[in-house]
Amino acid sequence: MSYCKIAPGHPLHGPYHDREYGFPTRDERALFERLVLEINQAGLSWLTILKKRESFRAAFDNFEVDKIARYGERQRARLLADQSIIRNRLKIDAAIENARRVVELRREHGSFAGWLDLHHPMDKPEWVKLFKRTFLFTGGEITGEFLLSTGYLPGAHEESCPIFRKIVRMRPPWARATSE
Repeated sequence: MSYCKIAPGHPLHGPYHDREYGFPTRDERALFERLVLEINQAGLSWLTILKKRESFRAAFDNFEVDKIARYGERQRARLLADQSIIRNRLKIDAAIENARRVVELRREHGSFAGWLDLHHPMDKPEWVKLFKRTFLFTGGEITGEFLLSTGYLPGAHEESCPIFRKIVRMRPPWARATSE
């Protein structure tokens, strides 16, 4: 069953579906949050992540990339002890290291979104290869969902979903690529 059928009306899935999923964003904090949440979702349900989202925001300094990039052993230990988030060493280490990599991308390309735009359009297998070379803990599912959820790949919503039409009017990267 599609997300467009199960999400509406749900207290957590509904707002995410209606206001965020598939919507284009250029905001670095929002992009980085989505990457960290997708990494943490691996092996778990998206509902688990949505339930813990505010805890993730508090634990990771509201996903401020520069702050997270400076995390050291003390902050890493704090995160590993925080029962309100997913306490997986690999996922926490990936969040910290990926923040450092986003800082580098910003230096080279002006922004995380600038780096994404530089490589767009690509198909999902090409994106997966790029993400595996660039970030930690990113495979096909994580990369695909990140790109769907931020408007770089099509397919977040069914064409019959009212949100689909709203997103198309916003001209996400995937829609611009098909009209050029």
